[in-house]
Amino acid sequence: MKWTIDPTFYPSARIAMESPPEKLAYVVALNPLALSGKDNGRARGDVLAVIDLDPGSKTYGQVVNRLEMPYPGDELHHFGWNACSSSLCPQSPHPHLERRYLVVPGLRSSRIYIIDTKPDPLSPKIVKIIEPEVLKKRTGYSRPHTVHCGPEGIYVSALGSDQGEGPGGIFLLDHFSFDPLGMWEIDRGSQYYAYDFWWHINQDILVSSEWGTPPMVENGVVGSLLMEGRYGHKLHLWDLKKRRHLQELDLGEDYQMALEVRPAHDPRKSYGFLGVVVSRKDLSSSVWLWFKDKQGWQIKKVIEIPALDASKELLPPLLQPFGKVPPLVTDINLSLDDRYLYVSCWGTGELRKYLVDDPLNPKLVGCLKIGGIVSGFPHPKNPQKALSGGPQMVEVSRDGKRIYLTNSLYWAWDEQFYPGGIEGWMVKIHSTPTSFEFEKDFFVEFPGLRAHQVRLQGGDSSTDSFCFP
Repeated sequence: MKWTIDPTFYPSARIAMESPPEKLAYVVALNPLALSGKDNGRARGDVLAVIDLDPGSKTYGQVVNRLEMPYPGDELHHFGWNACSSSLCPQSPHPHLERRYLVVPGLRSSRIYIIDTKPDPLSPKIVKIIEPEVLKKRTGYSRPHTVHCGPEGIYVSALGSDQGEGPGGIFLLDHFSFDPLGMWEIDRGSQYYAYDFWWHINQDILVSSEWGTPPMVENGVVGSLLMEGRYGHKLHLWDLKKRRHLQELDLGEDYQMALEVRPAHDPRKSYGFLGVVVSRKDLSSSVWLWFKDKQGWQIKKVIEIPALDASKELLPPLLQPFGKVPPLVTDINLSLDDRYLYVSCWGTGELRKYLVDDPLNPKLVGCLKIGGIVSGFPHPKNPQKALSGGPQMVEVSRDGKRIYLTNSLYWAWDEQFYPGGIEGWMVKIHSTPTSFEFEKDFFVEFPGLRAHQVRLQGGDSSTDSFCFP
């Protein structure tokens, strides 16, 4: 039998950037009614929405299908493809996989949905459900969070243990059956908190970050823990093959919630960017660079974004004692050519664009404003309407020319920072070396729902790992 390689697998980031533009997006959207305590038994499940991204289509910029989950209260969050370009790596045993299934975890329920996007990409279907009891029994973990397709399985991080506390960590799913295989770590060393992870796949290095255990995050930010420096503030380095902890890089207790990790896409490079939500000293946010030099692995703060003064009456109760609105960097994304880093400031309502071809010296080259705790910046399509939420999940097309934004973070945190409520939206931005602007007529609304992560058909900048330069 002759195997056919999936045409959406690319040996290098450069070749991926030459691929056709995406025509569909898949977006998970939270149904907040199920978590509000006000549902009176009327709450329905979260939704996977299909968005038409083909400018030549009659339904361009519209939700063209909705797949509703059968259970309310899952809190669909970060999700990913079952397979990607890492399948072309020389060490991969499964080059004949295809990018077909979406692995969609429920962060609150610990339930995982396997969703088939074929034969009709417009009408995805649930083909398997991994129930919480099975996940906990097979892996020892709960609260699945981040999904990455790897060379020997589907990697998923988890915030909590099977008992709902810590340690969090990583587990694997089988590429074909999607059965949970078990806990990934052989020796976790000093690691206890978990959140995001990715790798330098050719160097056999996995990098993981920290948020907190489920009780520290599920009911919102715990102010006392924040002020005590108890949230995650470390980056962990692992031997990818041996599954053993190698080293921790501590940012210090002033820097709380070290979340998104974005390693360079070029497999010859040994560096990446880490987004940090807040400083307990001044409520600023920051981005850090991890890198390897002659002295070994290092980490350095390369971007700092200050909090802004604000009238207390405009702030939610959590922030009123400070009289400031923090940037709250809750997502970052790196273009496939490793030139531009996009930074979401969910609190102040800014999407920042940095030139990072010299990663130790990023340069701010663009800033767009939308939403925000105090400002509520409008979208060009309706310049009179203040928007709730702010730039949260940011996704970059393979060629780097289109950016997609959604506005919801996590239900309990939405309620704390935007107590007036969040109405879900998704916007599109055009980005080139000389321009950075909203597409004026592209504004997707999600009535009664809160949009979170975006996945692009055929892959995107936070999906693929490449093994060839």
